[in-house]
Amino acid sequence: MMSETADMLPKFESKVHPHQVTQQLQQQKTHGINQGLVSALYKRLALASWIKENICKKECCFFEKDGSGDVCKCGYAKTDHTDEAIKPEDFTGESWNIHRHVREAPTDAFGDISFGGLGQKTGKYARVSTDTSPEILYQLLTEQWKLSPPNLLISVTGGAKNFYLKSHLKNMFHRGLIKVAQTTGAWIITGGTHAGVMKHVGQAVRDYAMSSSMQGKIVTIGVATWGIIHNRKALVHPEGCFPAHYLMDTGNQGQLSTLDSNHTHFLLVDDGTHGHYGVEIKLRSCLEMWITRKCLGNKGTGVTIPVVCVVLDGGPGTLNTIYNAMLHGTPCVILEGSGRIADVIAHVSGLPLIRVTIALIQQLMKKFFGQEYEQFSDGKIIEWTKKIQDIIRMSHLLTVFRVSEDYHGDLDVAILQALLKASRSSEFLEVECWNRQLELAITWNRVDIAETEIFTEESQWKSNDLHWAMFSALAGNKPQFVSLLLENGVSLRDFLQEEETLCELYTQLPSCFFLRKLAKRIHSARRSGRQAFGIRTRACREQGEKISLTYVSDEPSKSQTSSQAQLREDSPETQRDPGTDLFLWAVVQNNKELAEIAWEQCRDCMSAALAASKILKKMAREGSDADDAEEMRELANHYEKHAIGVFTECHNSDESRAKKLLVRMSHLWGRTTCLRLALEADDKNVIAQSGVQALLTQIWCGKLSVENPVWRVLICMVFFPLIFTGFLCFRHDEIIQRETAKDEEMKTVETLTGSTLRRNGYGPLKPMKPLGCWSRLMYLYTSPQVKFYWNIVFYFAFLFLFAVVLMIDFQSTPSAGELLLYIWLLSLVCEEIRQLFHDPDGFGFRKKAKMYINEFWNILDVLSIVLFLIGLAFRLTTELFYLGKIILCIDFVVFCLRLMAIFTISRTLGPKIIIVRKMMMDMFFFMFLLSIWVVAYGVAKQGILIHNENRLDWIIRGVLYEPYLIIFGQFPKNIDNTEFDMNSCSVNATDPLKPKCPVLNENQSPVFPEWLTIIMLCVYLLFANILLLNLLIAIFNFTFEEVQDNTDKIWKFQRYELIKEYHSRPAAPPPFIILSHIYLFIRSMVLRRPPKIYKEFKNELNPTEDEELLTWESLMKDRYLVSARQEQSQSTERRILDTAQKVNIITDLLERNGETSAAAMLKRLTQLEEQVSQSTKALQWIMDSLKSQGLPSKDTQSRTPAGVDETPDSFRNTSEKGSGFHVNSRQFSYPNSKLTRFPVPEEKVPWEVSFSSYKPTNYTSDDSEDHVDGSEPEALANYRNPGGRTGISGRGALSRLGPNLSVELVITRWRDSEKSVLEYLAVCDESRRTLSLPGGPVDSADKLPPTLKKTMGKKLYETINAKLSEGTKVFEGYVDDCRNTDNAWVEMTVLNIHLDRKSQVMVDINNTVLSSNGALQWQEVSSKATLSSNQRESLRLAAALHNRKF
Repeated sequence: MMSETADMLPKFESKVHPHQVTQQLQQQKTHGINQGLVSALYKRLALASWIKENICKKECCFFEKDGSGDVCKCGYAKTDHTDEAIKPEDFTGESWNIHRHVREAPTDAFGDISFGGLGQKTGKYARVSTDTSPEILYQLLTEQWKLSPPNLLISVTGGAKNFYLKSHLKNMFHRGLIKVAQTTGAWIITGGTHAGVMKHVGQAVRDYAMSSSMQGKIVTIGVATWGIIHNRKALVHPEGCFPAHYLMDTGNQGQLSTLDSNHTHFLLVDDGTHGHYGVEIKLRSCLEMWITRKCLGNKGTGVTIPVVCVVLDGGPGTLNTIYNAMLHGTPCVILEGSGRIADVIAHVSGLPLIRVTIALIQQLMKKFFGQEYEQFSDGKIIEWTKKIQDIIRMSHLLTVFRVSEDYHGDLDVAILQALLKASRSSEFLEVECWNRQLELAITWNRVDIAETEIFTEESQWKSNDLHWAMFSALAGNKPQFVSLLLENGVSLRDFLQEEETLCELYTQLPSCFFLRKLAKRIHSARRSGRQAFGIRTRACREQGEKISLTYVSDEPSKSQTSSQAQLREDSPETQRDPGTDLFLWAVVQNNKELAEIAWEQCRDCMSAALAASKILKKMAREGSDADDAEEMRELANHYEKHAIGVFTECHNSDESRAKKLLVRMSHLWGRTTCLRLALEADDKNVIAQSGVQALLTQIWCGKLSVENPVWRVLICMVFFPLIFTGFLCFRHDEIIQRETAKDEEMKTVETLTGSTLRRNGYGPLKPMKPLGCWSRLMYLYTSPQVKFYWNIVFYFAFLFLFAVVLMIDFQSTPSAGELLLYIWLLSLVCEEIRQLFHDPDGFGFRKKAKMYINEFWNILDVLSIVLFLIGLAFRLTTELFYLGKIILCIDFVVFCLRLMAIFTISRTLGPKIIIVRKMMMDMFFFMFLLSIWVVAYGVAKQGILIHNENRLDWIIRGVLYEPYLIIFGQFPKNIDNTEFDMNSCSVNATDPLKPKCPVLNENQSPVFPEWLTIIMLCVYLLFANILLLNLLIAIFNFTFEEVQDNTDKIWKFQRYELIKEYHSRPAAPPPFIILSHIYLFIRSMVLRRPPKIYKEFKNELNPTEDEELLTWESLMKDRYLVSARQEQSQSTERRILDTAQKVNIITDLLERNGETSAAAMLKRLTQLEEQVSQSTKALQWIMDSLKSQGLPSKDTQSRTPAGVDETPDSFRNTSEKGSGFHVNSRQFSYPNSKLTRFPVPEEKVPWEVSFSSYKPTNYTSDDSEDHVDGSEPEALANYRNPGGRTGISGRGALSRLGPNLSVELVITRWRDSEKSVLEYLAVCDESRRTLSLPGGPVDSADKLPPTLKKTMGKKLYETINAKLSEGTKVFEGYVDDCRNTDNAWVEMTVLNIHLDRKSQVMVDINNTVLSSNGALQWQEVSSKATLSSNQRESLRLAAALHNRKF
């Protein structure tokens, strides 16, 4: 069936038929290729199926000629109708009616649309019926077309025909519209055609969406009428077009319109007619209203998607659109200078309502509409005047964008400000209103709007009130908002006080490497049965896994493995730092902006920066994504620079504090130190800082002064009595000298100034005692520097003894020297064991063993000891005695290589050793390349020269050894007959000491091809000697140059481990060190004493000192950040950007001046014209006054059109001083009716003002239907609304002509005996979710409304009715009610009945309130009461009676 249907369809090249899709799918499955195409085709089939089930079109089902020609009254030709429509059987004898003769059918136009041309712009489209549900259209946009729900809806309306925009205004409109759509994630909705305002929107999308500053696609939805689209046949296909090639033929479109190619989506609204504009207006309005009822960001916060209407140019239809939009609470932004109705509204927007007269509107219409003005009737101008007045009255919804005034603000700011202004004026409570505005700003990610419109002096924010905003900004990755919230009082300590908040932030992590690792840890913990409290993670929500901060802290601890302690310690005395928690959260997701903000809030900022560097580098090594790894490395380097910057500021300010900061133990980062973090993060630049090196040098020298020359130290090592003579300086002596110098300086100051501080007890502390003899001796020999020198001397002695034993004294029975060598080696073994178990940093044995093995020199130590033990074991046996000696000789080589580690401390030799190590690695990889040529040549040579050699040793010599020697110039003699010697080889390989001879002939001469072997040798030498060796030299040169630039940093970095090793090493050198090992063993294992704690590398400060040091570090961090920002602002790139911005501003200013000069002149002429007009009116009034006194005058012809009467100036003056006229009574739509009032502008409201064209509709409501009657004029004349004209006569929806009495009760009480809160009784309407005061219509003001009997109950009703006379009259008079007419109106009496808390009436009311299930409620008297405007005013008057602020 599908195949038959498809065969009947026209074969367009741009269409995809169902059977073609099926065949393609089958072919793809058969061949198993291009799974992406298969998926795309399946999606198209699913889309087509959904659209045909839910979307319909409209088509005419009854052909009736419209005049001459074969054209139906629907506008379509006869050929466009089906046979059933041309010869209908059901509609015989009927006249064509759109409601009866147009029916729905499955749509036949949908899919992708391609406009061709430059860029091949594509979009999506669908032909939809006017009766399509907005919910279905929203599903089409979001679920089928995969559009993300908008954060803002921008409805652009205005002139449908092409109009001119000044270049400056055009640029501002384009730039502002796209900017607001791009930054907020908005949808732009227009008419979708290539004309008028829609064309300008399309040009804006074209000009800015693909620019370098804009990223992403602007969603521009065109809602157009199907019947006016030119070339729409190309869009038709029952199964959809993927794509449809649409031709924009603007030259031949006639009265039709073409689609705009810059729109991304099209909804083509079909009512079954052709050539009728405006069909889409109702459906577009319904769709916009549906979207605005959706929650913003799919959240359950109650904040809905906001909508704003942007108006350019436009005619009467645009005025109706603006009016209806504002009645529904939609804010509108009018662009002044865009033309016609937009300029009319812009010119009167700032005027008082009384000055917006019919005459003024006529004048502006004539000015801005030109010749089009002649087509306007007087009645239409009156109607438009009334609508313009209503628009101006809703000032909170009206924003006029004036280029001259808002030059420093773009259109995007005006649009967002309009939305916030509308939100601020809504019925929300004050706090709810500010929260709503802040949520909108955060969703839009417009921190500039929040800064200028929300965080003002009017809004008072508490830290707790902004916690939800902080969470939203963090989870939504909005760093600018995070900074703004911190600046406006958000406390991170309060925000992260509960661990659940931090856990929830981890659940909101975006997809990243850390989140995947965290998910794996949770799964492994679950398998191992580990229990934890907490929350669900996004990665594991489907499985319902739960995590706690234990999991989170464990994962970074694996990267930041500086101690056994976790990053987050659980001990109660450990205080959390919220800045550190937030910083770690930002770092693990590789978010630079948020991490930067959080780092500025960290207490221990230097440790945080170094820990971040380590964590990021570790994740970069473990990650599989190369781009993410590169970003992590860049961020790690960034925080390494931060650590350097802070430390440089600290070192420049106070060197001693800076050194203390390096070795201070950080409780927030696993009880480690900054120095240790820098080493584990491989931050060589940090270690290379002069301050860090000064600390290492100080530790290296121990208690000795760093100023001591090496030769003095060496001399004192041997002749130690010299230390008592001052030959060697100690640091203690330097401190005494500095204190003495300070004391002398103070004495001098006291002598000159006469100060008595020292005599009054404020002098210096007790002077330090000089070092004793034993202390000097201990300080000398416990110095790491002296330990190192002694170890060098004794290591050379060890090598000397080892060499003597191997070469001279290696007997079958070990001699005394050899026994001493064994003892010496035993001391070295003990020292290696001590180093393995010595763990002052608390790493744990596993971590310490891993670190030990990863050190190259430790590997050499272990290798040398193992070889020595093997050689010793062999040496003690008779059979393996010589083999044991060989192994010991090889071991001697290893011991000699170990000697290189000693020289890493040398500034000269240390970098060279690093270069040698690098070159060894290069040479190791080079040997693989060289071995290819060696083996290739060796095998070929051996195979050509030697026949069937079966001796393995000689095969290896011929294949590997000889080719290797050729590289160094030792050429073989058996490849050339001239140098061949029979005596150098064995013919049949019988001589094991000679190689086998080449293949010989009968003359005993070689038969191999001499020319081939020589050519092979030449080629081998060419590649091996010339190419590869020079390549090796080039590699060495590159390595040398690369390492040479960084050798100083690398040497300084590696120097740390040597210094730390000798700092913890016992003072005695081997072999005497074994005595120290025995002492340490007895101390720790026998006496069970804890190891000594050294503070040189890790110093745990007391809380007070620690806090002072962190405070000082924070101050230095602030200094660093200020200097860094200053340096950045003065950079060349920044200056170029600033210059470019200034040039753009100057260019815009020149354009603006050129365009506004003419406008200024025109404005001055207009003002002059107005002054002349006023003078003419004044002269006319004088002439009329003189004429009334009997003086003759010439008849003057009135310039006012028929039906429009001029307002007297005297009345205008009194009206300006008055409070205004009724407004609700003049609304266009009469409530609960389809009738429309006659428009009554502000100036025509009073009955005293002549209004000859006033023709109100007479209306009296009826239970069955609206009843319009123009009879009984005599009866109506007896009743006239005291508020003035209303636009409708008769009784209307009221019960009687004349005044309709109504009573409202403000029943109040005090909440408590202190009279702190005044409350009122309110009636709650659950269906509408509104509150109101109890009341209703009455026949007499001294009785309660009968309607309250049902609400209050009979007993309470009678009780309050009896107390009605005791009530205080709050208000009595005319009420501006929307039901009022010219002859019937509402008059209200408001009574306040205040009840005693202990009275019986109060008891009855409270019982009724409890039993009413919420129908009656006590509410606080406040301006935030959610009542109507009239009732809120009544409540305000009642509050004034009780001296309460409202």
